[in-house]
Amino acid sequence: MRIIKLDATDSTNAYLKNAMQTEVLDDFTVVIAKNQFQGKGQLGAEWSSEPGKNLTISVLKKINTLIASKQFLLNMVVSIAVYETLKGLQIPNIAIKWPNDILSGNEKICGILIENVIRAQYISSSIIGIGLNVNQKEFPGLERVTSMALQTPKKYVIEEVLMLLLTNLKRGLEGVELNNFGKFKAAYEGLLFKKDQAAEFSDMSDHSFKGYIRGVSDEGKLTIEDEDHSIREYDLKELRMLY
Repeated sequence: MRIIKLDATDSTNAYLKNAMQTEVLDDFTVVIAKNQFQGKGQLGAEWSSEPGKNLTISVLKKINTLIASKQFLLNMVVSIAVYETLKGLQIPNIAIKWPNDILSGNEKICGILIENVIRAQYISSSIIGIGLNVNQKEFPGLERVTSMALQTPKKYVIEEVLMLLLTNLKRGLEGVELNNFGKFKAAYEGLLFKKDQAAEFSDMSDHSFKGYIRGVSDEGKLTIEDEDHSIREYDLKELRMLY
């Protein structure tokens, strides 16, 4: 495992993508930055992090056996790895908010951004970006955000959190090579935030409705049963959970 440590960069995902253009990188190359000043989340959302207090990393995973239509397996594996890391560190009330935000209670503690390279219908490589709030305690201008230090009376050693996360992530990604989709899907669905509980959602037309999360499709769409017992699948851009 090669770990590249940076004092600052615009984005660890961008750094890793640029490095791939100029050199041959080993599988599971890791980039970690003390300060990431243009971090991105899902749908281009900004990820803000106080320098030196959080874990901002990107991991290169080379893959040859995962068909592109099953790429949501990567989201599930990475989300579960983060869940297991936080659970092992005794962070309370951890859940996965579809598709891959990690919550402690009702507050976001970790964001994940996965960017895949697809060739001939298969994923050839994946850049896995993870932003985990560790020791930061103030998040001005942001709502429903927390950190490990806010959830427990501890100050964490970033390096120790990193190594535990990488251990869980590497173990999970070995399952991707085996295409063990059903196993990870069952585990992921069992950790979903608000699963089988009444929740309120808003669709693309800003129409609000109540429903129950029942799981995810093989393509990663969220499966919701509405009050009329109709079941629909929603993509990321089609739905927002109100909570």
